[in-house]
Amino acid sequence: MDIILNGETHKIPDSCTVAFLINELGLADKRLAVEVNQEIVPRSTFQQHHFNPGDRVEIVHAIGGG
Repeated sequence: MDIILNGETHKIPDSCTVAFLINELGLADKRLAVEVNQEIVPRSTFQQHHFNPGDRVEIVHAIGGG
């Protein structure tokens, strides 16, 4: 199925979860936030949250600095 990931079409498996997508993108050990259709997905639900076709997904990396 296709989702919109950070503004670009991205193909994922039909039963894809947030956790699977993060792992696929090589971001599993990163500090990040995930938003699906303008709603924050709590980290505690990454394993259970499945995508629907056309979902708009934003993944934002936390970057430290000062």
